[in-house]
Amino acid sequence: MPQQRHLEQLAWPQVQELAAQPGSTVVWPWGAVEQHGPQLPLGTDGLFADRVLDAVLVALEPSLPIVRLPLQSIGFSPEHRGFSGTISLPPQVLIEQLVAVGHELAGTGFQRLVLFNGHGGQISLLQTAARQLRAERPELAVLPCFLWSGPEGIAELIPEPERSDGLHAGLAETSLMLHLAPQLVGEQRPCDGKRGEVIPAGWSLEGAAPLAWLSQELSLTGVVGDARGASAALGAQLFDRLVAGWQHRFETLLASPWPGQGTVRVR
Repeated sequence: MPQQRHLEQLAWPQVQELAAQPGSTVVWPWGAVEQHGPQLPLGTDGLFADRVLDAVLVALEPSLPIVRLPLQSIGFSPEHRGFSGTISLPPQVLIEQLVAVGHELAGTGFQRLVLFNGHGGQISLLQTAARQLRAERPELAVLPCFLWSGPEGIAELIPEPERSDGLHAGLAETSLMLHLAPQLVGEQRPCDGKRGEVIPAGWSLEGAAPLAWLSQELSLTGVVGDARGASAALGAQLFDRLVAGWQHRFETLLASPWPGQGTVRVR
């Protein structure tokens, strides 16, 4: 990973010069410390965000004005309490931290902040924090992104019902970890997450009409999904598509004059 892509490895004159460039962008990867079943490490979400982001930044044209922050490794994970090792910070702490960092970046002159989040349980929290920061510092564009949402071709690699039901530590996450860090993957391949009452018709754990679920209500192992078919080969396919998808999105962002003055238009 080139030094010029890590904000903390630059000297202040380099940062000043970078921030002054048109479209200067900071990417802040977010993870969590939370249970991921008996086979995956607590830092799974952060490891994914970190590795995908680094691969994307390496692939970008070196002259582009984009830099990353260190991983925010502890996030908002109350749904996974009850399983040993889960650490969840209060939502107001994370919102205040994000807004404070955003103020510093805006004061330095950066024009965009991308929140590159690997933990599904804090999507809405980061969206809320992003809106608050944007209201306070309208000169800074804030883009709260989720690692698994956006890149094309991800869903077609995961068969049903796992595509719909594999919400946590299932086929996709176990396979991706087998590709990126197989030494961290345990031998167990749980299929779990069907405990509890039947979900009412028209509702789901996630989606258009979601429920606020807790993993202990659904699963004895912490897995919500089926990890039995996980493989490093599938993980490599997932990684390649994640990197390609996010590389394309960063390239289009960096080629755009947004945010400009006036009404936002989506192309």
